[in-house]
Amino acid sequence: MYRPQSDHGTDQDIAGEGIANPIGTIWAGAMMMQHLGYPRLHDTLMEAIETVLREAGNLTRDMGGNASTRKLGQAVVAATTR
Repeated sequence: MYRPQSDHGTDQDIAGEGIANPIGTIWAGAMMMQHLGYPRLHDTLMEAIETVLREAGNLTRDMGGNASTRKLGQAVVAATTR
């Protein structure tokens, strides 16, 4: 499989392994919603992130846990509907 040279911060060395922490991307989306005039959506996403990170079973490796990218992302989605 061809892998281009890694750029700083792109984490191509872990691509496809399901171990990346998706919180930064979700948080950026929340900030974009606030910027675009959707403060309730921003607040919902931020509250979901805070709720999910309180549970050790949702933490990815970089946070001392062993949850996958998918598990953490799905936990955030589920927390938005609580």
